Amino acid sequence: MRMVDLIQKKREGGELSQNEIEYLIGEFVRGHIPDYQMAAFLMAVYFQHMTEAETFFLTRAMEYSGQVMDLSTIKGIKVDKHSTGGVGDKTTVILAPIVAACGVKVAKLSGRGLGHTGGTIDKLEAIPGFCTSLDFDQWVKQVNEIGIAVAGGNEQLVPADKKIYALRDVTATVEEVSLIASSIMSKKLASGADAFVLDVKVGSGAFMKTLPEARTLAALMVKIAARSGKKACAFLTNMDMPLGKSVGNALEIIECVETLKGEGPRDLTDICLSLAIKMVEYGAAISEQEAKNRVLERFENLDALNKFAEFVRAQGGDTAFIEEPGLLLADVKVLPWFARADGWIGRMETEEIGKAAMVLGAGRETKESVIDPAVGLVLEKKTGDAVERNEILGYLYYREEKRAEEALEILNRAIDYDTEPVEAPRLILDIVA
Repeated sequence: MRMVDLIQKKREGGELSQNEIEYLIGEFVRGHIPDYQMAAFLMAVYFQHMTEAETFFLTRAMEYSGQVMDLSTIKGIKVDKHSTGGVGDKTTVILAPIVAACGVKVAKLSGRGLGHTGGTIDKLEAIPGFCTSLDFDQWVKQVNEIGIAVAGGNEQLVPADKKIYALRDVTATVEEVSLIASSIMSKKLASGADAFVLDVKVGSGAFMKTLPEARTLAALMVKIAARSGKKACAFLTNMDMPLGKSVGNALEIIECVETLKGEGPRDLTDICLSLAIKMVEYGAAISEQEAKNRVLERFENLDALNKFAEFVRAQGGDTAFIEEPGLLLADVKVLPWFARADGWIGRMETEEIGKAAMVLGAGRETKESVIDPAVGLVLEKKTGDAVERNEILGYLYYREEKRAEEALEILNRAIDYDTEPVEAPRLILDIVA
């Protein structure tokens, strides 16, 4: 078998067999196929696409390119959640304790962020003392003891994806749906869960900009899970405005606590409860109505908040911020942001709002960038809200005046005002099961 023949076959629209795909991935990981040939293959896939069967074979070949985690020592059904990411997306930090409080084990591997704000690991590390470097035995032991553990990603999982993504990023092939689906699902499957709840973001602040694109990706990922013998469903959720009010690591942790206390923004609360219900339905093997009743009870009686505190303590974190949130924001300056017109907020360019947070220091422009956990922004108004000129739209949390000025310019460009009332965007656009 020769790589050049596989490139030609895909370039001409042919369908690769399971053996051909396994050869391609195996030899690439072993270093026997050079980057320039894999780059040519990725470009052929970008133009010719992959069939559902090819995408499944690619996913499984990538899954087994490295370590596959065995979670059999964790009792019960293991349910994982994945979000394609967006501005203000902090759902894992809220979801995990809700689900664990309902008796479903949450063994979560999460990553760092590159872009608008940090990933789940960066957010949790905004908590003083919180440790995300757990070895496998510690991670499993904690899940069995308290029902929840969140650690940084295992470098031995899916090495094929790391090598291929590095090429996709520099060859303009990132957007191909089959490559996105195989990248996400190979990591989820290798992490060892029994079922998956996927949160596919749609809109200006998401990777998938349109509902048809997002629906295609969601359906493909659900089919890959099914062919792998796993349960899965995908929620398509709106990212035409930031999720919740806060964008920035410590600010988002504070908002997570507010939400677990029942005082969080309605949009964030609703999405988290909806995802939690599906995770508990799968993990406890009960009906949707039973899962809903259990989730709402554990949320409303603050069992989920108590589970969050237990989780933070178990991983070395200081829980004092739960009652004194200002402890996470020491020495940061605050600047109000004002409306520039009367009317209604007609549109928020969510990606630009994320960029403003990154300029303040809440995200990474490069892998080497250092995040400042305390900076970011809080929105007091969102799409559909009525505003008056010079009314406060939100607050910037910053350290450097120059960065604050640049972020403010971006934010002012990111908002469109309307002279007529505007309907707030629908949050859950579809569910693919």
